[in-house]
Amino acid sequence: MSNKLTVFFCTIMLVWLSACHRPKIAKTPSKNPVENAGEANNSVDTSSAITESAAPLKLEEINFNYLTTKSKFSFKNHKEDMDNVTVNMRIRKDSLIWLSVTGVGLEVARGLITQDSILFADKIHKEFFKLSYEQLSQQYQFKITYNLLQSVIIGNLPYPIDEKTAVDQVSSYFILRQLIGNFVAENYISKSNFKLSRLNAVEKDTDNHFSLAYSDFNEVNTSLFPFNCKVKLTVKSPKDQEVHTTSIEIKHIRAEMQDNNPGFPFSIPSSYKRKSK
Repeated sequence: MSNKLTVFFCTIMLVWLSACHRPKIAKTPSKNPVENAGEANNSVDTSSAITESAAPLKLEEINFNYLTTKSKFSFKNHKEDMDNVTVNMRIRKDSLIWLSVTGVGLEVARGLITQDSILFADKIHKEFFKLSYEQLSQQYQFKITYNLLQSVIIGNLPYPIDEKTAVDQVSSYFILRQLIGNFVAENYISKSNFKLSRLNAVEKDTDNHFSLAYSDFNEVNTSLFPFNCKVKLTVKSPKDQEVHTTSIEIKHIRAEMQDNNPGFPFSIPSSYKRKSK
């Protein structure tokens, strides 16, 4: 169970990033690109007639000192199927992400994500692993940073708006189009609350695609926070050429923003063995 949890949380943090160097733009336009949020869709909408600079668009993004959540994680791919794993998270903005995984009332794993590395301790098997962002970036051929992971978790725009970001309008959404490396990101911003509701990422020369969708927005302090997040990644394996789909859902039971430090206790006993990744 705990070994699966290690793989599970690595995938949660990296599934978006692996999509970033492997999705494709479909040639057929989507008739309604915002239906069925959370379902993978590799179409790029072409129905909008207006394209302009996104610079004047002011998004409602989450700003906090500390954020704590109690959440349920579900994960499914062709090898693993996990449902409603309880995870407590604590985030110190732009600095730390702390995770505690519980099962049957007991903590089975603890993780600490910093600006420098990702650490996980497996309390069942008394093992731990540590990965640097340089290792992850080399593995996924894409620049991975703490700030990118934090943005995906809390629902902020993963990449900031710049002078190259274009904005279209369709239905009830602004669509921010960004070219990041070798992939195109489409960010669907709701006109009703100016929050990121959905993201599609596609690459120019593969059949892989990625979607990220947020829903169930509730006010936490004075900010709208998405209590539901769905991720879907569909890629063709370079080994067997089989198409594999990974689905992840995060349901937050509660979330709180605060000014006081909630604590980030993390240590690795000397008896734990380091597990190679």
